[in-house]
Amino acid sequence: MESVRVLLVDDQQMIRTGFRLILECEPDIAVVGEASDGDSAVEQVFALRPDVVLMDVRMPGTDGVEATRRIVESGAEAQVVMLTTFDLDRHVLDALRAGAVGFLLKDGPAQSLVEAVRMVAAGDAVLSPRVTRRLLDRFARLPQPAVGAASRRLEHLTAREVDVLRALSRGLSNEEIAQELDVSKNTVRTHIAHILEKYHLRDRVQAVILAYDAGLVTPVGHASTVR
Repeated sequence: MESVRVLLVDDQQMIRTGFRLILECEPDIAVVGEASDGDSAVEQVFALRPDVVLMDVRMPGTDGVEATRRIVESGAEAQVVMLTTFDLDRHVLDALRAGAVGFLLKDGPAQSLVEAVRMVAAGDAVLSPRVTRRLLDRFARLPQPAVGAASRRLEHLTAREVDVLRALSRGLSNEEIAQELDVSKNTVRTHIAHILEKYHLRDRVQAVILAYDAGLVTPVGHASTVR
């Protein structure tokens, strides 16, 4: 089995060294390069073709958000996970909008770093249902989209797909969605796949952001959910 190729991007060398030591202890993970700023990160992605990029969100010059946007828009296959010292700060939300597949706190346990790399390489997003709920809670503090936007932005979805997206955006797992809608987990996965395909979304994180931007859901601290 081929190793997961990882690129480390952080302006602090000690952080990069620490992450390298953690990851290189794993037989299925290989650190293929490092970068200290966003511009170098983009160049390294093209040169090294990593599977996963661990990207610091705040760096001098080109920051992690802009670098992530460039990587995603280039069509590179690398999946970007944001690194931050702040739990769900605004920069992380911007990075998720730009195409990052999740985020990690720098002061988290070493095993969470290893698990995140493996999850992303397997095609999953590094946002658990619990974290999705907190993401929506943070959305409640941001400017709200105009009422009525949902009917315009989500017109390509069936009624059942809207139900699934609404449940997904509440932070429910596939199993919980299946139980709530009285369908199978395979059906839920199919609906989510259709949502992602119709709106050219990379993962369920982007689907949650779509639901918020469209006004489909109202985060904690606001009035009723758009129907």
